[in-house]
Amino acid sequence: MINTGDTGFVLICAALVFFMTPGLALFYGGLVRRKNVINTMMSSVFLIGVAIVLWVLFGYSLAFSGDVGGIIGDLNWFGLNGVGMEPGPYSDTIPNLAFAAFQMMFAIITPALITGAVAGRMKFKAMFIFMVLWSFIVYYPMAHMVWGGGLLGEGWLHSVDFAGGNVVHISSGVSALVLCIILGKRAGYKTQTYRAHNIPMVAFGACVLLFGWFGFNAGSALGANGLAAHAFMTTAASCGAAIVAWMLCEVIHNGKPSLVGASTGMVAGLVAITPGAGFVPMWSAVIIGLVVSPICYCMIAFVKKKFGYDDALDAFGCHGIGGIWGGIATGLFGLSSINSVAQWDGLVFGDTGLFVAQVVSIVITIAVAIVGTLICVGITRIFTPLRVDKKEELMGLDKSEHNETAYPSFNGFD
Repeated sequence: MINTGDTGFVLICAALVFFMTPGLALFYGGLVRRKNVINTMMSSVFLIGVAIVLWVLFGYSLAFSGDVGGIIGDLNWFGLNGVGMEPGPYSDTIPNLAFAAFQMMFAIITPALITGAVAGRMKFKAMFIFMVLWSFIVYYPMAHMVWGGGLLGEGWLHSVDFAGGNVVHISSGVSALVLCIILGKRAGYKTQTYRAHNIPMVAFGACVLLFGWFGFNAGSALGANGLAAHAFMTTAASCGAAIVAWMLCEVIHNGKPSLVGASTGMVAGLVAITPGAGFVPMWSAVIIGLVVSPICYCMIAFVKKKFGYDDALDAFGCHGIGGIWGGIATGLFGLSSINSVAQWDGLVFGDTGLFVAQVVSIVITIAVAIVGTLICVGITRIFTPLRVDKKEELMGLDKSEHNETAYPSFNGFD
C-alpha cells in the first residue's frame, strides 16, 4: 500500500541526488585550469540529458525488470511501459515510478565521476559515445547484479551494497583508471604544476555533494523510517571523521592543512560509508572515515606518482579506492540486526560469510569495470579519436571543443 510519507521522502531524496551532479561539476570544474573549466563542467552537465533519456527508454528496464542469467534485466519496462503509480517489486510503500526516479539520479552521476580522470584531454565526441556505451555495458549490468536480483545480490552471492559502493564508486573509479591510462598523460604532466584554478568553487561543490549525499544514502532505505535515520547519521559520522583525518595527513606530510584537501577528505569519507551506511553500527562509521583518508591520501600523494598514471582529478584515488575500502569495511562491521538484508554479521563479530561475499563482489566489480571499459574504448575508437590533438590541448578544451570562455574578461596567463 502506498505510503505518502515514504513517497514524499524518496522523491525529495531523488532531487537531492540529482543536485549532486551540478555539485560534481563545480567540484571538478574548480580543480582544473581556467582554459578547461567549461569542458570539465560540461562533462557532467551533458549527462543530465543523456542519462535521463537512456534511463527512461532502456536503463530502468535493463537494471530492474526481469533477469537474464543474473547479469542483466530484460526490456519488459522499455520506455517505462508498465511502470506506474502502483508499488513495484522493490518497495511496497512507494510507486514504482518513484523508485525509478530515485535510481535514475544514480545513473546520471555515476558516469560523470569518470570524467575527472580524463579532464583536459579527451575529445567531447569521444566522451559522449563512451558514456553511452559505458551505461549499457557496465552500469546497467552492475545495477542489476547488485540491486535487481542478479548474481552479486539475492541471486547468488548475497553481498550487500546499501547505496552504491560497487555499483557507483568502484565501477566508475576503476573505469576512470583504465581510461586515463589508455588516454595518456596531459601535456607537460611531469614538467608543469597543475593547480586548482578556483578553490572556493571546489569547496562549494564538495559541500553540495555532501548535501546531496544525505539523500543518496538515507534515501536508499526507500522510506521515511529508522533505517533512513541510521544511514543519515553514519554518513555524517564517516564524512566528519574523514575530513579530520585528511587534515592530519596533510599536516604530517606538508606541515599545513588545505581547503582542497579537506574537501577531498569530505568526499572520500562519503564514498567509504556508501556501501555500509545502512548496515554498520554508528561507532564503526567513525572508524571507516578515519581510515579512508590515509588510504586515499597515500594513493594520491605517493602511489600515483610511483606508477605515473595521470588520474587528473583523482577519480580512482578517491572513488575507486574509497569504494573498495568501504565494501571491505561493510564486510568487517556489518550487522544483520541493523538491516536483515545482510545474511551474516561482519568479520569483527565472528562471522566470515559477509566478509567473503564483499571481497568476491569487489573483485567481480573490478573485472566488469576493466573489461567493460576496454570494450567501450574499442567501439568508441571506431568513430573518433579519443584525444584532442596537441594544439587543441594547449589552447584549452573550452575554446577548441565548445568555443566558449569561462572568464572572458580575464587576460592574464593561465
